[in-house]
Amino acid sequence: MLTDPHAFARDWVSAWNSRDLDRILSHYSTEIVFLSPIAQQRTGNGRVAGIPALRSYWSKALAALPDLKFELLEVLTEHECLTIRYRNQRGRSVAETFEFDANGSVVRSFACYS
Repeated sequence: MLTDPHAFARDWVSAWNSRDLDRILSHYSTEIVFLSPIAQQRTGNGRVAGIPALRSYWSKALAALPDLKFELLEVLTEHECLTIRYRNQRGRSVAETFEFDANGSVVRSFACYS
């Protein structure tokens, strides 16, 4: 269970802005399922499952986006999940929803773009 949603959101954004893939992945369960229209565009499959697949996908994304930067806008909380609204380096609004397991690791994540 997640104890401090705002701390999670700040750390998650900071991890992305640091470009440290291990730090980014530390937020996720080994059974993670990530859904994204960007993954669909880049790989032909909008579902990325498991840490190895997510590591591969995001390592390519980080290499392709040297100017990647997220700005935290809002944190919305609910039972066993939260949604982070942020702006990316292109000025695009993004909402990402995270579902957590009992240990506070993300088991499902959904990225939605404006």
